[in-house]
Amino acid sequence: MCAKILVVDDEESLVELLRTNLERDGYEVISASDGMAAIELAERQKPDLILLDWMMPKMDGFEVCKRLRPKTTAPIIMVTAKGEEIDKVLGLEMGADDYITKPFSPREVLARVRAQLRRNTYVDKDTSVKENILRIGDLEIDKAAYQIRRDGKDVDLTFREFQLVLFLAENAGQVFSRESLLEHVWGYEYFGDVRTVDVTVRRTREKLEPDQKNYKYILTKRGVGYYFEREQ
Repeated sequence: MCAKILVVDDEESLVELLRTNLERDGYEVISASDGMAAIELAERQKPDLILLDWMMPKMDGFEVCKRLRPKTTAPIIMVTAKGEEIDKVLGLEMGADDYITKPFSPREVLARVRAQLRRNTYVDKDTSVKENILRIGDLEIDKAAYQIRRDGKDVDLTFREFQLVLFLAENAGQVFSRESLLEHVWGYEYFGDVRTVDVTVRRTREKLEPDQKNYKYILTKRGVGYYFEREQ
């Protein structure tokens, strides 16, 4: 089955450009022209990936991303006409997986879409051949259900946050640089930078760590990167 992609933008010409190129690449495309419609369509159609514009009527893309993130694990690629760092960081804080700045080429969009979907497909195949449950300390990581429990209680993580925790837990005791985490968790095709890793780690810690002053799970090796403690 082909992947279903939700394109959210109020510029009709841009939507049609993206639709043409995505459908030519074999994807099914659905679209919305404002934030409220995007939320309703995403909940009803369950897209595999969302291309989400930043500036839209009724509700901006950041708010849409914030509302959708607890409801879907589909990768979200923010599309913005602004290139300032603050916009990129805000998008990541809201739960976006990637961002692309206008003007862009259809080829670049397709590359990013393929990278996100390929990474998700890889994880699906990988988890099917391994033990489904990984336990480390008081964490229980259910690979098949993409769910993490701490002391028996569910921890609500996004798909990318889950991938980060799973990768570090499976390699507990090994320190990974930000560049290495971009390669292993986001995929080598990822176009972002190391700030993406820092934002995702901070966001994950806020949900996973019971004590925000003394981290127990995702630890920092100063000047090197991040790691999971081998023994909890």
